[in-house]
Amino acid sequence: MTEQTLSEHSADVIVVGAGPAGSTTAYYLAKAGLDVLLLEKTAFPREKVCGDGLTPRATKQLVSMGIDISEEAGWLRNKGLRIIGGGVRLQLDWPDLASYPDYGLVRKRDDFDEMLARQAQKAGARLYERCNVGAPVIDDRTGRITGVHAKLGEEKREVTFHAPLVVAADGNSTRLSLAMGLHRREDRPMGVAVRTYFTTPRHQDDYLESWLELWDRRGPQDRLLPGYGWIFGMGDGTSNVGLGILDSSKAFRELDWREVLKAWCASMPEDWGFTPDNMTTPIRGAALPMAFNRQPHYTKGLLLVGDAGGLVNPFNGEGIAYAMESGQIAADVIVQAHARATPAQRELALRNYPQILKDTYGGYYTLGRAFVKLIGNPKIMKIATQRGLTHPLLMKFTLKMLANLTDPTGGDAMDRIINGLSKVAPKA
Repeated sequence: MTEQTLSEHSADVIVVGAGPAGSTTAYYLAKAGLDVLLLEKTAFPREKVCGDGLTPRATKQLVSMGIDISEEAGWLRNKGLRIIGGGVRLQLDWPDLASYPDYGLVRKRDDFDEMLARQAQKAGARLYERCNVGAPVIDDRTGRITGVHAKLGEEKREVTFHAPLVVAADGNSTRLSLAMGLHRREDRPMGVAVRTYFTTPRHQDDYLESWLELWDRRGPQDRLLPGYGWIFGMGDGTSNVGLGILDSSKAFRELDWREVLKAWCASMPEDWGFTPDNMTTPIRGAALPMAFNRQPHYTKGLLLVGDAGGLVNPFNGEGIAYAMESGQIAADVIVQAHARATPAQRELALRNYPQILKDTYGGYYTLGRAFVKLIGNPKIMKIATQRGLTHPLLMKFTLKMLANLTDPTGGDAMDRIINGLSKVAPKA
């Protein structure tokens, strides 16, 4: 192997996966002057199963990365969330906060991810597409990861990449984490999202729409399912229509969720056009790994970000904001560690990463796990939708809680209650 090939395939950090978590990590590392390899198994543009709706939390991250989020650049803005359930239709604007913008965005994932990856490239990250990462390279003496084996390009050429640190941003299945002995925690909630697109007159809707009651009316008896439905206008003639379901009930294992989505769409008003003829893509599904379902987030030279570390918000199934935030946090930790003089000092800085994540999200995710258990009970869900939705003030509080949108300092009484609850909840 030539010296040039070695330098091409070596870096300060390897990031595996160019989804929102990986590209954000690579962007901030490159911006700080580190040499970063960003390895993506597919080629852009590529499709991902997603609701395509971004809350103000995710919007803030895009602004921080210098992404052009103007309407001219193809982004559709939304003002808030419309909640439907218990016979009530409630329209709630995103809260007015110092810490976050008062609008969200909608963008198809097939070019959203590419936009972030290109931004990381512009900052100096070296992106390899069609780079399928397999086994980690492990130092026999220390057990640390020091690189990855991969198959590159159409011809699947075998390549080995080397770096003292590797970031697993390879999603829920995270083969890299599994190869390093990090398995999923069975005591953490898991969700599934299924979605499709319809040509519909509702495509310009400037509110994200969430249906809190998900009824399965196909059997002899109607039953309320543990999840929610969504309708997000894409602004391009189509709407993203889908379901988010929790694994906290018997129904989760029993039902074919694609069939449930079809039946749910068929129950919608005729003039919305949610018919098989108007469906523009097949129904596709993806797992939603929630509430730190894979730990520790740092071990032996490997850091986990985004779905690989189970960063999805258990309250609302949102993953992109937390993928990007964890990427920024991981990059900051790595940059600080890189500047330390000795291996022991570097390790001390890196071991702080799981604690920072726990301090940032741990208490909130613990509250979310309790919430998941509650709404897994159809009786509680029914009472919550019927009674809760009739109280606008309570729903404003709920929106802040579900979307994790509060000001950490100087906020209103609602912010102080939510922040206080998150502080006192165990940070598991």
